[in-house]
Amino acid sequence: MQKFTTPIPLSLYIHLPWCVQKCPYCDFNSHALKESLPEELYIDALIRDFEAQLPTIWGRGLVSIFFGGGTPSLFSAQGIERILREINTRLRFGPDIEITLEANPGTVDEKRFAEFRAAGVNRLSLGIQSLQDEKLKTLGRIHNREYALRAIDKAQSAGFTNFNVDLMHGLPEQSIADAVSDLNDALEYSPPHLSWYQLTIEPNTLFAHTQPVLPAEEILWDIQEHGKEILEKNHLAQYEVSAYSKKDHECQHNLNYWQFGDYLGIGAGSHSKITHMDQQYITRHSQVKNPKTYLDKNQNKTITQKILSTEECIFEFMLNALRLTGGMDANLFVERTGLPLSALDHILAEAKTKKLLIADPTRLCTTDLGMRFLNDVVGLFLNPSTRENAT
Repeated sequence: MQKFTTPIPLSLYIHLPWCVQKCPYCDFNSHALKESLPEELYIDALIRDFEAQLPTIWGRGLVSIFFGGGTPSLFSAQGIERILREINTRLRFGPDIEITLEANPGTVDEKRFAEFRAAGVNRLSLGIQSLQDEKLKTLGRIHNREYALRAIDKAQSAGFTNFNVDLMHGLPEQSIADAVSDLNDALEYSPPHLSWYQLTIEPNTLFAHTQPVLPAEEILWDIQEHGKEILEKNHLAQYEVSAYSKKDHECQHNLNYWQFGDYLGIGAGSHSKITHMDQQYITRHSQVKNPKTYLDKNQNKTITQKILSTEECIFEFMLNALRLTGGMDANLFVERTGLPLSALDHILAEAKTKKLLIADPTRLCTTDLGMRFLNDVVGLFLNPSTRENAT
């Protein structure tokens, strides 16, 4: 039986699903904007969605808010300000709340950045992906190198001292020199946070059908190792599989995910994970994906809901926690799952015998070998029947 005694931090994710065009690698719930943006109608729907879910989180405060998409920077600063104001009248913001907005370099300029900052956004995530025009064209991005570099510069000029630069590696026909060049060019602007992640071909994307030629495994490994060395020399420490930051600039919203905190999702296709202290269980639920359906006032926006089993809580906690390079205090497993640490004893012993987890009983953390084969480590925490089916 689960037993929760410690309050769980809560984040809010707001999904704004439209973009100028769908990128061929993207498997998010995003939709190319073919008509005028229904900004006011969508914000109305967001508020209805939030109010309907409010009883599940009533009285709690927010540690972070994240506007994701799609391309949230298509929305006006006035619209973003209205969303934040409406949320804050119904739920308390923490004193140091982090409010992030994803921005596409092809949709913003210094004036819009300044307006977003005035609206209450205090962190930007810039979807750069690459700084080479040929690669950007392959990725279906609407900006070029010039726009990308200008966006970083203008974000800083607008007063943003906390921002992320998103870069991908392992791109079609990318060399080690190409990937290193992207990193070095971005680092000229001293970003406090950099997300550097490998392109993967996801099902139901254009790339899944066209099957572009990706670099060989040995090149991918060399890119990863060269990149980590460059980032560390520039005082960006790796704290998660794909996340690097300067001191005190880790993304608080994503950390809450990885530490198995709670999050409420509003917007088309958003997901939530909520701990119910009174009933002593955790639920997951998701919202209707189609934006047009989501706008319907008569539509019940929550379409899936389930209570997590003990096995699912264990697996999901470890799936997230082991992404952190420093791992986490073992006691956090007890706080966030409501389960005793003994529930992990057998699997921890197996993983430590295989040198995949460190031997320290007070921490849950991979070894260097475990981080290299992270999927295998996480697989150990699947429930027995699922593990059998997966082999």
